[in-house]
Amino acid sequence: MTETIEVSYPRALAVADGDVELRCMNSGDEGAILDFARALAPHDLLFMRRNISEPKVVAAWTKEALAGNLTTLLAIRQGLIVGCIAIVRDELSWSPHVGELRLLVATQMRGKGLGRALTQHSFAVALSLGLEKLMAYMTVDQRGAIAVFEGLGFQAEAVLREHVKDLKNVKHDVAVLSFDVAKYFGRMQALGVVT
Repeated sequence: MTETIEVSYPRALAVADGDVELRCMNSGDEGAILDFARALAPHDLLFMRRNISEPKVVAAWTKEALAGNLTTLLAIRQGLIVGCIAIVRDELSWSPHVGELRLLVATQMRGKGLGRALTQHSFAVALSLGLEKLMAYMTVDQRGAIAVFEGLGFQAEAVLREHVKDLKNVKHDVAVLSFDVAKYFGRMQALGVVT
């Protein structure tokens, strides 16, 4: 089992054109999350396992986050959600050491390093949860996102053929990538970044 580190919120997260506030999701965020999701291109929503532009999905997500079962952090700028990360884990499964990373970035914030910064921060979150491995799923045509993840050390594990259907009922292949958090933690310890 990987040792854990402590992370606290809110905190500033640096991106190319200034900081964003990174904080935990709370019960008052449902409307802002719906606004954020509905402003995204429908294809972007496939980064999540569920359609988060639907109120009942956001209500279930919020309930799980507040219960501590789904770690969710929101990136906020000028009172608006501009990105989010969620780490899903199932402590009762055969893989309690594995978490699934879900990431979304607002269109206007792309190319500014927010996705990269949120993904890097997810490593600290995973370590704080005692996870050893992170998984990320995205459609194979999301080449920019795949490149960012691979640039951060994620490795391709599989392609799931025709695994998701978009809002127009079109099937898409899904790339499965993974990151060895335990190895990352070891490197950070060796460098004295974490103890």
